[in-house]
Amino acid sequence: MTLKVSDIGEKELVKYIIANSREITPDDTAITPFNGSNLISTCDMLIQSRHFPENMSYFDMGFKSVTVNVSDLAAMGAKPLGFLLSMAIPKDLELDDFKEIIDGVLQACDYYLIPLIGGDTNEASEIIISGTALGLCDAPLMKNNYKKDDLIAITGDIGLAALGFELNTLDNVYVKHALKPKARISEGQILKEHGATSATDITDGLASELYEIKKDGFGFMIHEELLGITDEYKDLAGSLKLDYLDLVLHVGEDFELLFTISKDDLEKLPIDYKVIGSVTDSDVIELTLENGFVEKIENRGYEHYVSE
Repeated sequence: MTLKVSDIGEKELVKYIIANSREITPDDTAITPFNGSNLISTCDMLIQSRHFPENMSYFDMGFKSVTVNVSDLAAMGAKPLGFLLSMAIPKDLELDDFKEIIDGVLQACDYYLIPLIGGDTNEASEIIISGTALGLCDAPLMKNNYKKDDLIAITGDIGLAALGFELNTLDNVYVKHALKPKARISEGQILKEHGATSATDITDGLASELYEIKKDGFGFMIHEELLGITDEYKDLAGSLKLDYLDLVLHVGEDFELLFTISKDDLEKLPIDYKVIGSVTDSDVIELTLENGFVEKIENRGYEHYVSE
């Protein structure tokens, strides 16, 4: 039987590439020693039919294309340096729509203080936007430098975008999170300067990111009651016949930062955060439910390559 890429999934494809390239850093970004510091570089591709909801404006498409890349810089604690934009667009796309995408890109660059410094254009059957973000950082935040008993925290609410994707006809906080996500670039720099032991951004879901940062011999205990899931959230998910925990754990697109930090350093953080658990030596990733039961968190998140 001949395997297809959908049989193994995106993460296994990335593992194959890393295993065959000695120069790739297995973290949120590439890290290249540069002029006494480190050049932090990352790229992300967005495809209209897979990454842009039907009710997303062309402006928001452009803004998000910058956000997804800057979010990786944020996870490293990097200072933005420059942004490269490559686009493939249908030849019959209206000029005003093209200009709206560019306006979104430029306003996002202004928002994140990262200049647009170049790129490329081409033709495709649908809109494809590939961004490359560059930054500088003397001591990047890595994914797995935590220690036992470090606390696990996030920079804001998660699961909002996941529900927003299902409520795309309503104008509320959930839809706004889905259509207008913001990267936590300043928070990343603050975490780096105030003792965070590891960090990553939540793009593919909390569960998937926890498994991404897990190292052998260590585990995580997450507490449902600390996730801040409101009754409104549960009711809305229930009305759509969706499992609210599934939305919070396995969908993503929040672009909040997931980080670990010691109890002492946490008290000194000058940013808003939410502690959701702690690092253990259990070698498993678990969730303590509100009813007190403990269950293993499944390793599942957003997947680019899926079987039909």
